[in-house]
Amino acid sequence: MTAFPALVPLDAPLLVGYSGGVDSTVLLHWLWRCAQASGTPLRAMHVHHGLQPAADDWVRHCQQQCAALGIELAVHHVQVDDTTGLGLEGAARQARRAAFAAELREGETLALAQHQDDQAETFLLRALRGSGVDGLAAMSARSRLGEHHLWRPLLSTPRTALLDYAQQHALQWIEDPSNAEDHADRNFLRLQVLPLLRQRWPHAAAALAGSATHCRQTRELLDEEDAELIAHLEVAPRVLSLQLLRQVSPGRAARVLRAWVIGNGAAPLPATVLQQALEELLPADTDRQARVRWQDHVIQQWRDHAYLLPARLPSLPLDWQAAWDGRAPLPLPDGGQLSLLGASAFEQPLQVRARVGGERILLPGRQHSHALKDCLQRERLAPWRRAQLPLIFDGPQLLAAADVVIAAPLQAWLQANEAQLRWRPGGW
Repeated sequence: MTAFPALVPLDAPLLVGYSGGVDSTVLLHWLWRCAQASGTPLRAMHVHHGLQPAADDWVRHCQQQCAALGIELAVHHVQVDDTTGLGLEGAARQARRAAFAAELREGETLALAQHQDDQAETFLLRALRGSGVDGLAAMSARSRLGEHHLWRPLLSTPRTALLDYAQQHALQWIEDPSNAEDHADRNFLRLQVLPLLRQRWPHAAAALAGSATHCRQTRELLDEEDAELIAHLEVAPRVLSLQLLRQVSPGRAARVLRAWVIGNGAAPLPATVLQQALEELLPADTDRQARVRWQDHVIQQWRDHAYLLPARLPSLPLDWQAAWDGRAPLPLPDGGQLSLLGASAFEQPLQVRARVGGERILLPGRQHSHALKDCLQRERLAPWRRAQLPLIFDGPQLLAAADVVIAAPLQAWLQANEAQLRWRPGGW
């Protein structure tokens, strides 16, 4: 049996998640002792879910315990949205994570009280849901919540050791009555399945947690390979070469797509959407424009590349226009920006407006104007980018379509002044 860990030196200020239950009570007391020895700042945070009649009493209990130790306590009231499809437990977990992210201060690490038995339950839950190596890796002792470190220092410690610690130090905690109900999947495993497994295999929780560790080590190796492959496949930010992606096995392609979207800040790809992406994006047909969507993002196929885009990409209003002298970057209605670099200003203010169609432009070295639409096609500008394209006019004369197509007069002026235009579309 693994003993409760000794005091450890702390090298960063901590925010401890404190529900008032025995697990977080033990964590808070132990880290308080560590902080006292290290001289490290420590705060606690309680999340009021409003799901139990005694929730207000739990807040008062946590306030009293923290006051007795001289620990600053923050209390966050959250609304648990049970309509997200995550279930009540999943929705509550999502609300807690959002509250923690909002409370964390610069440089603080979030400490949570999950232990070895929690890890075993998580491994079983994910195995029963058919998870692969990534899911079976379960929880990590060290991970991140946004820009902050997340630490689970007791993840290798069995719950019996936490109970021994609580009794040894005469700690006081609250009991959530919902923990005695087995209708929730995790509670069913905790109350019914794991006790039965322990009758036959006393060290079942440690073994299951050990399997999670082996899966995590495998996942880390695969993640390194995925990162190297993505660096080869990603031809521009958020743009993958489908021609290159087809050269790897379907299993590797699936891992790459999952890692690619997460690495770019999008929500993880659900299994059904991932399968749809593999079936619709990988067939070798450069004229296809397949599109898969989940939550706030889409993967759009165009010219044999996969683009990761916001599901609702903004565009410029057709009636929008603005005067611009180039002295400062021009903010665009879609959240983008148009800038003049290398010169203080244009010789006179120009007009910037949205593209409405039918525009013509005189290109350098040409005697006659050309349809802007044809120029954009030659430049291979994606259709969704064309809807965001700001056009620069001098009176009726089109001088530029952002920095994509530039007319002869403006190109000559930019070269003479060693200047350039730069366009950053909104929504990226």
